[in-house]
Amino acid sequence: MNLRDLQYIVAVADHAHFGNAAQACNVSQPTLSGQIGKLEQELGVEIFSRVGRTVRPTEAGEQIIAHARRAIAAAADIVDAARANRDPLSGRLRLGVIPTIAPYLMPYVLPLTAEKLPNAPLVLVEETTAHIVPQVIEGKLDAAIVATQEDAPELVSIDLYDEPFFVAMPSNHPLAASKTVAMEDIDPRTLLLLTDGHCLRNQLLDLCSNPQVGGGVMADMRATSLETLLHLAAAGQGVTFLPRLAIECGRGEGERLATRPLAGDSAYRRVRLVHRRRSPRTKALIELARVVRAAIPASVRSLKG
Repeated sequence: MNLRDLQYIVAVADHAHFGNAAQACNVSQPTLSGQIGKLEQELGVEIFSRVGRTVRPTEAGEQIIAHARRAIAAAADIVDAARANRDPLSGRLRLGVIPTIAPYLMPYVLPLTAEKLPNAPLVLVEETTAHIVPQVIEGKLDAAIVATQEDAPELVSIDLYDEPFFVAMPSNHPLAASKTVAMEDIDPRTLLLLTDGHCLRNQLLDLCSNPQVGGGVMADMRATSLETLLHLAAAGQGVTFLPRLAIECGRGEGERLATRPLAGDSAYRRVRLVHRRRSPRTKALIELARVVRAAIPASVRSLKG
């Protein structure tokens, strides 16, 4: 057994296909299949069940693949640890960012990271929380910027900032005459939210005491981006929400849209940087957190305690 064998089985698990896995590993399919066969013979168990073109991990294979992922991450940590000891702020940082933060935060952060962390360029991956947090745990990403509290024991969380929520509506909407809008003032039949899987959807539903909201009474929209929701609201299709940074970036402006603060002491989200507890890039990530706090506008900077 060697590290390359472990990389092969993880590739097959990720691609669910021997040919695609071999291509990803830059080897021929017979080479990859042969090495996996030797590993299965050495371990005395089947790692994958092969039925026609379908490839699925066996029950034993699931456990082996999980260990393989940790072993590969640990091997990468050895390289990163050596680099970090030579220069803690050197080497690329693989950063996951959720879609409701990335397009609004990163324009502020990227120029300052280029200045403050010139030897640690950011490699960005934009995905939902459910996709990027496991990648941080597995070592595929060094850290992630999320808007939820992650309880995994492998992770450490650094609070970055608190971001207020705003309501976006057509400029001729009756609520546009108000300075602030309470959640109970919104007709749930007109409410436009992101599709399931986005934490912003769940956070806003948690703020609502109306049992109709989220229960099928809302407009039947399954948008995957805030931009789509804002265009729908501007077209008079309903009311939606956006975080403060989206307004700072110029979203929510224009003759057809009005934005008002969402009322309530809990009408905000806390944005955090999460990374592995024993990450060899900890010093660089702490510096990255400082850069993020320094880069964002004062309107979203304070932490509410």
